[in-house]
Amino acid sequence: MNAITPIDTAKYIRVVEASKKVRWEIDRDVIRDRRFDTSRKYLPDGLSLVGALPVSDAEKRFASQIQGRTYANVFGLVERFITAKLLEVGRDHSLGDQHALEALVRFSDEEIKHQELFRRIEAMIGDVMPPGYRFEVDADAVARAVLSHSTWSVLALTLHIELFVQLHYRESIGPGEELSELFKDVFMFHWKDEAQHAVLDELELKRHDASIGAEERERGVDGFIALVQAVDGILQAQAAADATYFVANCGRPVDVAEAAVIAAHFLKAYRWQYILSGAGHPRFQSILKGMVTGPQMERIGAAVASLA
Repeated sequence: MNAITPIDTAKYIRVVEASKKVRWEIDRDVIRDRRFDTSRKYLPDGLSLVGALPVSDAEKRFASQIQGRTYANVFGLVERFITAKLLEVGRDHSLGDQHALEALVRFSDEEIKHQELFRRIEAMIGDVMPPGYRFEVDADAVARAVLSHSTWSVLALTLHIELFVQLHYRESIGPGEELSELFKDVFMFHWKDEAQHAVLDELELKRHDASIGAEERERGVDGFIALVQAVDGILQAQAAADATYFVANCGRPVDVAEAAVIAAHFLKAYRWQYILSGAGHPRFQSILKGMVTGPQMERIGAAVASLA
């Protein structure tokens, strides 16, 4: 791997300082002996897209709660492979820049804390929502599948995720006055850490990219596209499960045609949340354009556009 420049060292130092400043604890700062309020939405309309769903306001609220539950579970899922990969690349700094090493050790510690937080949130939401919800994705199996791809592919996917976390909180969750206060707090504290993680993701991706040749980068682009498609496969399955749960618990009969509309809506929302909002992020676009060729960028764009 290429050496870290003095400019990059300063960035790692700033990340460590920010991490120390925003350090939080799950019970003391986030949960604070509260329960989830089912009279409020969990995900805002800008993410859940429930404004376009042809159902009652109460049903839109319920749909937002289902999607919010899945939102927390998806982050618990992806942070499994993110932690593993950042621990791996962090070894490059073990006998080198100790500021970079500290930044990545703190990153890993925070991601493990996030996994615990989302396990707690799933149990807490399960206490107030009807039984029958399913999120049956094996986090370890997904992590092994993701990590079988190249480091370039995985770091690109990770940066994509960390950037859409920033976008979602700043533009939708943070300003959402209609949302559950506990749900907002979960993602406010999550955002505080991820703001630093996105900086590290960019530093590590650029450092790795500078160490590889054109052939390996081409494989990385192929791998990133394959990972996006694999994410979409997970989303398709979860959208179907969540739509089935909605139909079973919305309190009225739903015919086959309406059930299909609801399922299509959930999939559209999930593709927006986990793929399109990140892939179209201006910073992500800018970073990729600085690394890949025009034809490679077009292939990535076409793969993403096919899911729109």
